[in-house]
Amino acid sequence: MEEAAAVRGAAMDAVGDVEPDRLRERIRERLEEGSMAPGVLTVLSARAVAAGAANTPPVDTDAVADRGAGVQLIYEGLRLTRSLSRDPPWEREAELADGVPGSDASGRSSGSDQPERTDGGDVAVTDGVTAGPAAATDADAADMDILVADVMVARGFYLLARTEAAGEAVAVVRSFGGDQTRRRTTGDDRLDANLESDVFELAAVAGTTAAGGAVTDDLRSHVAGLTRTDGSLPLAKSLFSDGTPAALADRI
Repeated sequence: MEEAAAVRGAAMDAVGDVEPDRLRERIRERLEEGSMAPGVLTVLSARAVAAGAANTPPVDTDAVADRGAGVQLIYEGLRLTRSLSRDPPWEREAELADGVPGSDASGRSSGSDQPERTDGGDVAVTDGVTAGPAAATDADAADMDILVADVMVARGFYLLARTEAAGEAVAVVRSFGGDQTRRRTTGDDRLDANLESDVFELAAVAGTTAAGGAVTDDLRSHVAGLTRTDGSLPLAKSLFSDGTPAALADRI
């Protein structure tokens, strides 16, 4: 889809000056691999306003692409944060360093009077599992991913800062933080799906206001429902069609 290419290009431009190079390349990889659906929906929402109004010129994709890129960057940053929150690598590293439950750092069972086992010489044999290179590598990669997520969200905010969608963007991040806290407390994984719904609503706000329109409750409900799919968010071309702007216009 031309909209996906335009949004991806605008997002790449937005992070083009990020340093060091390794950090910028990790961001680019995320943008190249991820679904552009949130950014594309931003563009299609702008077209919907034009489609529903008489004597309105068609929306220039490139003119709205920056807003789509802002939505996309915020989504990618929060999506990565969600992945890290689901399975924190640094917690796995700590568990490996601590060894098996009930054992102390030397490998002797807590409270046990049994003598320490050795390998036949002066080297103690532990029953615990120590953190190896793989665990350290996972933790290092997670540290980089935290930076990647922070930069993407920050650049997304920058692109939307002077638009009518700025307040909505703040609300999305706040809602995401609350959902993640509740998920970790309650174990309710269903809360994770709120991110896609909230981001699609953000896309609708960013797109409609770009064309001089306003988002309605009906439109919010409709786009939130588009995210109810099994597994990861589908590619934009699987979610949207040439008739999508007209379907959105019916709800504005």
